[in-house]
Amino acid sequence: MAETAKIIDGKAISEKLRGDIRKDVEALINDGIVPGLAVVIVGNNPASRTYVNNKKKACAQVGIHSEEYALPEETTQEQLIALVEELNGRPDIHGILVQLPLPKHIDDEAIIAAISPKKDVDAFHAENVGHIMIGDHKFLPCTPAGVMELLRESNIDVCGKECVIIGRSNIVGKPMAMLLLHQNGTVTICHSRTKNLAEVTRRADILVVAIGKAKFVTADMVKPGAVVIDVGMDRDENGKLCGDVDFASVSQVAGYITPVPGGVGPMTITMLLKNTLTAAKL
Repeated sequence: MAETAKIIDGKAISEKLRGDIRKDVEALINDGIVPGLAVVIVGNNPASRTYVNNKKKACAQVGIHSEEYALPEETTQEQLIALVEELNGRPDIHGILVQLPLPKHIDDEAIIAAISPKKDVDAFHAENVGHIMIGDHKFLPCTPAGVMELLRESNIDVCGKECVIIGRSNIVGKPMAMLLLHQNGTVTICHSRTKNLAEVTRRADILVVAIGKAKFVTADMVKPGAVVIDVGMDRDENGKLCGDVDFASVSQVAGYITPVPGGVGPMTITMLLKNTLTAAKL
């Protein structure tokens, strides 16, 4: 039987990085600039509410000023765009985050496009996505950036490695591929139409799983000794929080693995803080 995998502790790494961010924030405040983040939430999606509360807590922890705009479910797209434009114009707000998903009658794309690229701390705006593609970015999407930090802090070198990503979303899969490519990884993106998925995933030295299906990746899909990064946030049959990877079996095969919770999750919010700090410096 293989040794059990080393756990990549996102909580500990995130605490360390937040300590560094706090110092940078204090230095900026001494120069008379208080980094400010506006968080907009529409409707009452309980998962979104939890995320927003965690983001506010994290801001307070590092000294970033945060303002919440909680709008009712029936807010129109025009009203939301008007708020975004007002925040675009405020010099004391450096980052704007509109919590997705939005209610069905509002077009996510239109709202993302309305946010000033200079204040787009989620890095979802087309202009920022283009910069990520070229590699001259100011902001990175929080989850992929968090994954890269986990690899860096765990001394895992991406250069020359076979990297496989399951999932092709604009939020995780696609930018993740770009970041691994910028570090000279050889990248394959898999999705629901991929043929012989397990054959592809078994080639991976670094496997990033972001599909939103509980315990989807099993031990037989993983190369012995691989690095397995689980971006999933699901509930198992007992309603317990779990990831897209079957941790119990895969941790017997992998070399490194991120747990859920306590892996990628804390890093995502830490990268949001980092982006807000960057926006304030700009």
